[in-house]
Amino acid sequence: MSQKETPLFSGLVEHAKKNPVQFHIPGHKKGSGIDPEFRKFIGDNALSIDLINIGPLDDLHSPKGIIKQAQELAAEAFGADHTFFSVQGTSGAIMTMIMAVCGPGDKIIVPRNVHKSVMSAIVFSGAIPIFIHPEIDEKLGISHGITTDAVEKALEQHPDAKGVLVINPTYFGVSADLRKIVEIAHSFQVPVLVDEAHGVHIHFHDELPLSAMQAGADMAATSVHKLGGSMTQSSILNIKEGLVSPKRVQSIISMLTTTSTSYLLLASLDVARRRLVTEGKELIGETIRLAQSIRERINKIEHLYCVGPEILGRKATFDYDPTKLIISIKDLGITGYEAEKWLRETYNIEVELSDLYNLLCIITPGDTEQEGDVLIKALQDLSSVFHTESEKLHAQVVLPDIPLLALTPRDAFYADTEVVPFAESEGRIIAEFVMVYPPGIPIFIPGEIITEENLRYIQMNIEAGLPVQGPEDDQLKMIRVIKEHKAIR
Repeated sequence: MSQKETPLFSGLVEHAKKNPVQFHIPGHKKGSGIDPEFRKFIGDNALSIDLINIGPLDDLHSPKGIIKQAQELAAEAFGADHTFFSVQGTSGAIMTMIMAVCGPGDKIIVPRNVHKSVMSAIVFSGAIPIFIHPEIDEKLGISHGITTDAVEKALEQHPDAKGVLVINPTYFGVSADLRKIVEIAHSFQVPVLVDEAHGVHIHFHDELPLSAMQAGADMAATSVHKLGGSMTQSSILNIKEGLVSPKRVQSIISMLTTTSTSYLLLASLDVARRRLVTEGKELIGETIRLAQSIRERINKIEHLYCVGPEILGRKATFDYDPTKLIISIKDLGITGYEAEKWLRETYNIEVELSDLYNLLCIITPGDTEQEGDVLIKALQDLSSVFHTESEKLHAQVVLPDIPLLALTPRDAFYADTEVVPFAESEGRIIAEFVMVYPPGIPIFIPGEIITEENLRYIQMNIEAGLPVQGPEDDQLKMIRVIKEHKAIR
């Protein structure tokens, strides 16, 4: 088939045109049974293809028709041997990757700054994480990727590992030397699994980092919805045969996927793939030029700094994605969260994320010079308003050490536990996750020893207004830890 075709989307449209009498779910029956206000807003076209896996429309759990054709076109587009569509987001695809290669007691080498879905999969599978410390950027207060040296050392110490997981690129758009990491892992006959949540577009332009499939990785979970133009929650899982079984991957992804798959999400993957292949290079090229222009203008604003190619050259900063605007605001004397809130309330601007020291804005083919001008004007005003604060305070970047893992995450998660006051938990073994979301990188995972330093770091994020999530007690007054049994006297 031609990459200009969209078998899944076109098949849905043709089915809707026939206007069949439906005695199947969804119960809104092409919108007739849905709330009228919602129907008016969403539109009849969208509701007409909100369908279910009836015969003519194929089945994501055992594709043989239009879904199979759409996945084959996607595999060709991404240079994969097989592509699986995910309506469980990239989180579902990441969990599939890990559970396809790891079982109880198996080792997997992972960076400590992984997304929570990686740790969830490790809990579900019973795997043992072998952590690699990511390189820390003390100027920006963010984590980068892992180095080739660290991967080689980890594999020499743990040659029985079932996989190496790499983030490529990171949330902030920075890539490690993925091709070299793949070469090292494959020399040990260990597959490389790539969290490519923030890199769907990199495959389609030469000025961006290498994609997972270009680098020879075995599996890659890729968020098409984040930067590729499909609908939220739609992603893909690309695989190359050899060290990974596609049949096992199909079985695992089916176990983790709803049987009521959204055809709106699936169709959006089909059309996003077509656009990336046929127009991607041109669209992404314009996006890069726009992002570079905005970056240059930000760097002319007093007290602000937008990261560029000068970030490269270290072992963990092999390449970067210029469409990600990392805007350091620490010299303004305010937190990233305060800057985010000010932009929202003053200019109606929503950023991708903020942390203690930065804002992250993403530029995509959906942006124009007009949006860029609005952002520059807002940031100029932000600098002007908080100019006096910058004279008073020169922020020190604080990043805590990674805690020690005392128990496997699965054992800790399912252990006998108790709830203790947050302020009195130092030295205990935590039994739940604590993270700031976004980006969703855990500060604590189940099984780690709670340290005073990390407690202070969590408190800093709470006081800054950042979204600390994970614990059962969302006020973080109490925290769940492994129950300690006192000695019998």
